[in-house]
Amino acid sequence: MNDDPPNSAPPRTWLDRISQLVSGEPRNIDELLVELRHAQANGLLSNDTLSMVEGAIEVADQQVSDVMVPRAQMVALPVDASFDEILRRVIESGHSRFPVHGEDADEIVGILLAKDLLKSFTGGQVPQDIRAFLRPAVMIPESKRLDILLKEFRLSRNHMAIVMDEYGGVAGLITIEDVLEEIVGEIDDEHDEEDPARNKLIQAQPDGRFLVNALTPIADFNERLGSRFSDDEFDTIGGMVTSEFGHLPESGEEVALGGFHFHVTRADARRVLQFAVRSVDA
Repeated sequence: MNDDPPNSAPPRTWLDRISQLVSGEPRNIDELLVELRHAQANGLLSNDTLSMVEGAIEVADQQVSDVMVPRAQMVALPVDASFDEILRRVIESGHSRFPVHGEDADEIVGILLAKDLLKSFTGGQVPQDIRAFLRPAVMIPESKRLDILLKEFRLSRNHMAIVMDEYGGVAGLITIEDVLEEIVGEIDDEHDEEDPARNKLIQAQPDGRFLVNALTPIADFNERLGSRFSDDEFDTIGGMVTSEFGHLPESGEEVALGGFHFHVTRADARRVLQFAVRSVDA
């Protein structure tokens, strides 16, 4: 005997709910983003997920020239440099891939991978010529779209490309990490220079307020400011406060929550970055 109500239906998945929410069939990207932000406000998407979706959409409108490392900031190696000089620059930079050029800096002869260089030590002999370790360099124009480049990176398994200007000179370089950061945000590693202000997530101010990085874990915020916010639904202060706004707030917007006043001091098109926080009673 079936005890289920006659009209019972299986629970809807989050995809079902989003599909219902956007059933109005957005006619352009702007309308789609509005619907996705409504979905985030209704709890169907997390703030981080929404940011990545927005980043993925924006990548289709960006070109290599928008995010490449310009030529002046490239760490390139001369092909005729001594092994000691090459090893010194590899260690100091902390990078894993290096463009190698001939007499002219516009003459890129290949890409040197640090791991290939390290493998040479296993034979017990110091390499005399790095040409033997070079891999082919991929050359691309500044105008190439980022979404197309990301697909090419995936298919070819290359992680770096040399960007050429309209005159055939080197304009810069771009890595797969540069493209991914446009989608998921900044990716730091152990070699990135630390910014003390950035790493200090909660900074007390002379006027009694606190500057709070939006990525501050709710547990850390509670411990520092004596609040009792739950972290069952959100992990960070940014996610919790953005949900309270019900939309992606801009710099200058304010909201009161749990006995605290949150003033957005920094934000971009994809996420809130920082709040100025004070107790409502202060």
